[in-house]
Amino acid sequence: MEEIYELQADICKIFANAKRMEIINILKDGEASANELIERTGSSKANLSQHMAALRAKGVILTRREGVNMYYSIANPKIIQACNLMKEVLAEQIQEKGRIISILTNTPKKSPESKSVKQRG
Repeated sequence: MEEIYELQADICKIFANAKRMEIINILKDGEASANELIERTGSSKANLSQHMAALRAKGVILTRREGVNMYYSIANPKIIQACNLMKEVLAEQIQEKGRIISILTNTPKKSPESKSVKQRG
């Protein structure tokens, strides 16, 4: 049973890089060429190649060669679902931290509705 935790930790390591997360986010919309990824991420060809090799080694992306061009896509749609869930968790944490800060500083957040009511009066 411990082996599954090792495997989980191993694949999670691949997501612990902001540039790789950016690449995955781009690929969620569909296949992209290496040149497109270089342009959209601002990475060098060598740097992108290293990230893509790491993602490919863990089965996160698939590659397709057409002539001299390489194309990349997400290997499993559940990868996108997992990334979206993490974004939701982060958004909730940020929202909660904002609420806690508001309580601690005793400065209630004003809602957009309260601003518009004051402006009308």
